[in-house]
Amino acid sequence: MDTVGRFLLHITFFLWSMTAVEIAATLIAPVSMPGCPSYCGQVNQIPYPFGIGTGCYLDDWFQIICDNSTSPPKPFLNSTGLEVLEINIEGTLKVASPVTFSNCSHKPSGRQTANLEGSPFVFSQKNRFTSMSCGGIGLMTSLSGSTIGGCLSICDDTSNALRNNSCSGLNCCQTTIPSSLSAFRTSFGKITNAERAKLCKYAFLVDQDWFTSDSTNISDIGHMDNVPIVLEWKFFSNTTFNINGTTNSTDIDKNMDCSGDNCFCSMGFQGNPYLLHGCEDIDECEDPVHFNRCIPGICINYPGRYQCVFPDPRQSRVKLAIIVPISVLGLLFLLVGAWWLRKVIKKRKNIKRKEKFFKQNGGLLLKQQLSSGEVNVEKIKLFNSKELEKATDNFSADRILGQGGQGTVYKGMLADGRIVAVKKSKIVAGGEVGQFINEIVILSQISHRNVVKLLGCCLETEVPLLVYEFILNGTLSQYIHHQNEEFPLTWEMRLRVSIEVAGALSYLHSAASFPIYHRDIKSSNILLDEKYRAKVADFGTSRSVAIDQTHLTTRVHGTFGYLDPEYFQSSKFTEKSDVYSFGVVLAELLTGEKPVSVLSSQESRSLATYFLLSMEENRLFDILHARVMKEAGKDEIMAVANLAQRCLNLNGKKRPTMKEVAAELEAIQLSVKFSNVQQKFAEVHYVRSEITEPWDVVSISTASCMDSGTGSSLDVQPLLSFKSF
Repeated sequence: MDTVGRFLLHITFFLWSMTAVEIAATLIAPVSMPGCPSYCGQVNQIPYPFGIGTGCYLDDWFQIICDNSTSPPKPFLNSTGLEVLEINIEGTLKVASPVTFSNCSHKPSGRQTANLEGSPFVFSQKNRFTSMSCGGIGLMTSLSGSTIGGCLSICDDTSNALRNNSCSGLNCCQTTIPSSLSAFRTSFGKITNAERAKLCKYAFLVDQDWFTSDSTNISDIGHMDNVPIVLEWKFFSNTTFNINGTTNSTDIDKNMDCSGDNCFCSMGFQGNPYLLHGCEDIDECEDPVHFNRCIPGICINYPGRYQCVFPDPRQSRVKLAIIVPISVLGLLFLLVGAWWLRKVIKKRKNIKRKEKFFKQNGGLLLKQQLSSGEVNVEKIKLFNSKELEKATDNFSADRILGQGGQGTVYKGMLADGRIVAVKKSKIVAGGEVGQFINEIVILSQISHRNVVKLLGCCLETEVPLLVYEFILNGTLSQYIHHQNEEFPLTWEMRLRVSIEVAGALSYLHSAASFPIYHRDIKSSNILLDEKYRAKVADFGTSRSVAIDQTHLTTRVHGTFGYLDPEYFQSSKFTEKSDVYSFGVVLAELLTGEKPVSVLSSQESRSLATYFLLSMEENRLFDILHARVMKEAGKDEIMAVANLAQRCLNLNGKKRPTMKEVAAELEAIQLSVKFSNVQQKFAEVHYVRSEITEPWDVVSISTASCMDSGTGSSLDVQPLLSFKSF
C-alpha cells in the first residue's frame, strides 16, 4: 500500500506541476515599472531601473531608446549609444562593442570601445581583450597613453587554430583586463617585419562565453562590425533610490537587500528587487528535488523556505485507505481541470494574439474605411488564418509564385477547390501595412476583366494577407525577356495584350467611380491568365483622386526604368505618368529589351531613351525584336512605335490620354484584321480563278459534242453554283 501511495503522490505532483507551469506562464511577475514597455525587439526583458519612456527609468544613465525603424526593433543605451543585447537584473548587461581594425581594406580603421568614465558602468572581467593578427601586438592603453594590457600572437600560416575556434597564441592571443576598468583605447604595437606590419589586423574586447561558444566561428569576426561584451552596473554612493515611486522605508519590500552597490532578492525569493513587492516567494515544493525529499511526507511551502511534515508510521495504513480513493478522485479532477484550464488559457492567448495582429495590421484603418463607405464590403471576404495556412501548406517555399518589395506571393488551394494567390507582407511596418490596406480599398472599387480580382484578406496573422484570383501563366515580363518555345509571344498577342492593358488603365483613369492612378505600371505587374489575357496587378502604391484633381504630390515611388522623369523632378504624379510607364511597356513589346540594362552602353542603358533616340535617327528597325520584324507589317510597327514615342514624351501635357492610347491601338488592330481579311480574300479569288478556267473549257468542249442545247444547260448549272459560292 505504501508503494501505491507513493506512486499516486508522484502522479499528482506531476500533473500539478504541468498546471502550475501553465498558470505561471500567464502570471509572470512584472520586471518593468507599471505601464512601461518591458521589451524591445529581441530583448524580451528590460527591467527597472532600466526603462523605455518618461518615468520608466531611474535616471538618464539607465534610459533605453527603442529604435523602431529597424526590423526587428533594437534597444540602445541612451547615455552611451551602445546597442543593448541583454540585461540581467543581478547587475550585468550585454552590449554590442566595435571591433578596432588596422590596415584592413574592407573595414574602416580607428573605431574604439565606448568610454564609460563617469557612468555607473564598467567593463566586466568576464571579457577578454583579444588580438587577431599574424605576429602582431595588440595593446590596451589608458586615455593618458600608458599601457594597461596587451598580448602578442605568433604568426603561423599553417595553423588550424582559428578553424578549431581556438585562440592559443597562434594568429590569435587573449589577455584578461583590470578590474573596474571604465575606459581604454586599442592600438597595435610595432612589428619588426615590415611585410607583416602591412597585414590586416584587428583587436577587440569580447564576452569570453560568447567567444568560446560552439555557435561562434571566430574566423568570421574579421567580417563583423561589433561583438558582444559584458558590462557591470552599480549605483553611485550618493544615489537616492526610489522603489516604484516611493521613498517611505516602511513601504519597501522586506524580501530584498540593498545594502551594497546593488539590490538583491533575499534567499527563497526571486524577481526584481527594484520594484515594490517585486521579489516573490519561490515555491520550493514545486521543485522535484525538494518534493522528493519530503516523500512519504508532505512538502509545505512558507515565504522564503519550505518544510517537510512526515506522518506517524502507526497511522499511515489507516490514512492510506482514505488517501487512495481521495487521490484517485483528485487525480481525475486534476486531469479534467488541467485540460480545461489549458484550453481556456490557449483560447484566451489566441484571441489576444489575433486582436493584437488585427490592430497591428491596420484593422482599425480598414474599419474606418468601411464606415466611410470607401470599401465595397460585399466584394471583400475575411479569411481566417488556419484556412490560408492549410491552403498554402503553411506558406511552404515550394508554393512561392514570386517576390517583390512589398511581399511574397504564394499559390494556394481553398477548401472549395479554388486556386488562389496569397500575398504575404515581408515586414510589419507602418508603410507596408498602409499599402496593404490601400490595395484593399482600391481593388474593392474596381470591376474590370483586365484587372486582377481581390477575393479577400486576413488581418489576424503576424503579417497581413491578401487573397487574389490565381493567374495561371505568370507575368508578361517572363514572356518578353525569356524565350518560351511552347508558347512564343506573337505579334498578334503583343498587340492584343497592349490593348487590354491600355483599356484597363483607361478604365482606372476615366471610368471608375473615382479616378485611380496605378503608379507602378510595368511588365512584371501585368499577368496572363489561362487564355493569355492581360490582368493588371499590384495596386499597393495606387491612389484614388477626386474627379476635379489633376495630380498627386507624393514621395517619389516607382520602378527605375518605368518612372516618369517629370514626376521624378516635380514629385507630382498625374495620369500622364501612368501613360509614360505604359509607353515603356510598348517599347519592351516592340524590342524585347529590358527597361534598364546595366551591361549596355550609356546611351542604350535606359530603354526609353534608347527607343526615342532610335526613332529620331530612323533606326527603329535596327532595334526591333526578330519575331516582330517577321510577323508584323511595316505600317503596323510604325503606328505602334509612333504611339509609344508620344507616350514617352518628356512633356507630360503632350502625351495622349490612356483612352486615346486604347482607341489608337484598337484601330491598329482593326486595320491589321482588315488587311488579313483582304489578303485571304485575294488568295481565295486567285484559287477560284485557277479552278474556273479549266471548268469553262471542259463545258464548251462538252457542249460542242452534244446534238441539242440540253447538254449545254447541264454544263452551265454547276459552274453557276460554284461562282455563286
